[in-house]
Amino acid sequence: MFPQIAILLTAGAPNERVFGLDATLLQTIGFTALSVAVLAFALSKLLYKPVRNYLQKRADRVNNQLADAEQAVADANELKVKHDSMVKGVEAEKDEILESARKLAVEKRNQIMADAKAEADAAKARAQAQIDMDMGRAEAQMKHAIIEVATAMAEKYVTLSLDKDVHDRLFAEAMAELGEAVFTRHSELEGA
Repeated sequence: MFPQIAILLTAGAPNERVFGLDATLLQTIGFTALSVAVLAFALSKLLYKPVRNYLQKRADRVNNQLADAEQAVADANELKVKHDSMVKGVEAEKDEILESARKLAVEKRNQIMADAKAEADAAKARAQAQIDMDMGRAEAQMKHAIIEVATAMAEKYVTLSLDKDVHDRLFAEAMAELGEAVFTRHSELEGA
């Protein structure tokens, strides 16, 4: 295929020479150079500057987006630091609240225990007082029962062993002692 193109190219040449430096060649070279210069100038005005401007704008936009992204990352890091400090603050506050609640619970428990102990002591004191009172009553009843039994026994003994004269004499002596005791007591009350 290449040999055929070479034949076609050389067939149109007037001379058998491949390169000839003549006026037509120089005109063609000059016209081609002028065409290339005009085309380059036109393309630079029509395409190169708009493409260069578009690429510059795109580069600026990309740089702005990168700057915005860096700023967003910096803001996010700052927010993360703030968030972490807030979380630490909340953790500290939570620990403080829990500690105060524990202290309050211990104080409340101690207060309840003290109240319960005081109530138990008061109940114990009331029970002891009741026991003492019951013991006093029981002793009084027992003394009364002993006195009744002793009196009954003495009465039976006296009735069996005393006759009427001895009985009257003892009764008179007891009444005299009783009268003297009443008189002494009455005198003491008036003297006071």
